[in-house]
Amino acid sequence: MNDMDVRLRWILAIALTSIVLGGTLDLATDAPTSWLSFHAVFELLLVAGALLMATTLWLGWWRSVHSAIALQHLLEARTAERDQWQERVQQSLSALGTEIDAQLRRWRLTDAEREVAMLLLEGHGHKRIAALTGRSERTVRQHASAVYEKSGLAGRNELSAYFLHGVASRRSSA
Repeated sequence: MNDMDVRLRWILAIALTSIVLGGTLDLATDAPTSWLSFHAVFELLLVAGALLMATTLWLGWWRSVHSAIALQHLLEARTAERDQWQERVQQSLSALGTEIDAQLRRWRLTDAEREVAMLLLEGHGHKRIAALTGRSERTVRQHASAVYEKSGLAGRNELSAYFLHGVASRRSSA
């Protein structure tokens, strides 16, 4: 709740309290001979209206404060949930990267071939890999061919499928 809201609440509370107290005091000091006179009925309605408005505003403020608190708790819970999910994903991706690198090493790929293989797995094309690694496109194609030959795979699709097949199988059986 900002300062303007607090200030407005106090102003309205003071105004409505003044109306209730002033109307009640005025009605008591007038000591009307008949409670059905216009003046008495008008002041009673004024006091009742101010009380009704004060009660309505208070209930609305109370609900909004509790709603804001509930939303804050929900936001904190969702933030914690998101943070836990991101941590699990990061751990999974790290483990996957480690396993991919271990397999690329078992295929006896050179450092340059492993780098090209990882970039191929990320979905980059030969031109983009050349730009990212500072190699010529021809050199990147040669490294890619070496990756496919040493791994016994036919190309980029089989390379991706080799590492993602287990993930896709688990996803389709879930």
